[in-house]
Amino acid sequence: MSKEAQVSEQVRDLFNKMAWLNKSRMEEQLKGYKSSEVHCIEAIKKKQDPNVTILAEALYMTRGALSRLTKKLVDKKVIESYQKDGNRKEIYFRLTEQGEAVYQIHEAQHDYFRERDRAVFEQVTEDNYNELLKFVALYDEHLDNEIKKQGLTLN
Repeated sequence: MSKEAQVSEQVRDLFNKMAWLNKSRMEEQLKGYKSSEVHCIEAIKKKQDPNVTILAEALYMTRGALSRLTKKLVDKKVIESYQKDGNRKEIYFRLTEQGEAVYQIHEAQHDYFRERDRAVFEQVTEDNYNELLKFVALYDEHLDNEIKKQGLTLN
């Protein structure tokens, strides 16, 4: 097996293993919320002026799917929509108090996972991190270019 194939396979396996290991704790702590809902809440918290287009791009979803998702979250009273003065066309989203609570629970889980895995990360040198981050950025840029080249959009 080539090094490229090994890296691809091991990254995929690593991601799947992390997701599987984290899933039960996330589901227990965030009962009543699907993963896509929690990640939308996180994106609303972290993005500036989050609207359907910005959130769809951030979550790699179509605008239609994102619209359905935000409607569910509005119905659950974890987000609310608003408009800015002078721009009655665009609809933006923000977290409600309940949404902030969900976001904090989600962040606490990530803190828990980072602490659980700290022993591994303590062994990584600064040079290792720099090389890994360089590789990830290079691969990310390549995938962005492939998306553009294939004319793929999230509309």
